[in-house]
Amino acid sequence: MHSSDPFRPLPCYNSSPLVFEHHFTVMLRIGVLASHQGTNFQAILNACQKGRIHAKVALLICNNSDAPVMARAQKSDIPALHLSSQTHPSTSTLDDAMNSHLVDKNIDLVVLAGYMKKLGTRVLATYRDRIINVHPSLLPRHGGAGFYGSRVHRAVIESGDSETGATVHLVNGDYDMGKILLQEKINVSIDDTPDSLAERLYPIEHELLIEVIQQFAAEKR
Repeated sequence: MHSSDPFRPLPCYNSSPLVFEHHFTVMLRIGVLASHQGTNFQAILNACQKGRIHAKVALLICNNSDAPVMARAQKSDIPALHLSSQTHPSTSTLDDAMNSHLVDKNIDLVVLAGYMKKLGTRVLATYRDRIINVHPSLLPRHGGAGFYGSRVHRAVIESGDSETGATVHLVNGDYDMGKILLQEKINVSIDDTPDSLAERLYPIEHELLIEVIQQFAAEKR
């Protein structure tokens, strides 16, 4: 066929949608539940803002209106709500309210980041297998009701454990009993204290959370 043939085939250009994949993928929307300082909340927010996670922190729910995490959210223009027994004396209405706010914000993944309360059955049902928590021990050791913060680290030392660590797990109706998703270990030194263990584990908790959220974000894409 001559090059001037008006019926010659048009050149084939690669217009695969993969070229534009980043522009059309759906960003994972995260709802964070926290109770106190909000260091895990800040680590997640920083990772999102820096592009480490293809996700957006779309909502913070806190059971303490005076918690520093509320100020962290407000500083970054993240919608922040105080929901607790003070705002909803009935556990069922608190559960309903929390579920409604999460659904209204189109939350894909709920992250418990130092949240000290048990979730209600409605939230657990709506977000089954989409709620994660970070715990400062190697679950199943030193987990369950009453094990949080320095209590966990004190139990590790008093038990004479040679190692401890952090765990990210799915959340179900029982404290710290959901499926384990990721863990990392550290050695316990003879001169460790609850405070020193906490300081060593904070950055590990942050990185484990970010890695698991990355996995959820990849599935969303």
